[in-house]
Amino acid sequence: MKIRPFHPEDESAVIALWQACGLTRPWNDPHLDIERKLNVQPELFVVGEIDGQLMATAMIGFDGHRGWVNYLAVSLEHRKLAYGRQLMLEAERLLKEMGCPKINLQIRTSNSDVIVFYHRLGYVEDDVVCLGKRLISDNK
Repeated sequence: MKIRPFHPEDESAVIALWQACGLTRPWNDPHLDIERKLNVQPELFVVGEIDGQLMATAMIGFDGHRGWVNYLAVSLEHRKLAYGRQLMLEAERLLKEMGCPKINLQIRTSNSDVIVFYHRLGYVEDDVVCLGKRLISDNK
């Protein structure tokens, strides 16, 4: 897998991948999520491709205190081949270069397969509660 920065022409393939992986939600417009990311640390939005075919994504960020990884996705036909691990190693490398001391992840509690994936990569559950508040609605 070749990992490279996201290009605007990747948008439809990225959204199709996110939908196939069950990552999109009605309250998050994926087009707006991409637009927002391209305005903040666009170099940390990466995709994976094999033979020119986009098959993986990771949206990485660093706020000066913690790193985050969102929209980690690997196409269904490319799962269990260590591509997710490869993307996370790249995310860790990029964040470490920026001086990031820790990565936080948010995973839906119902997504047990993904929780197992991250445990295998050395991630542990923190004793925290994740809270959120919507400031801008994506619903038009």
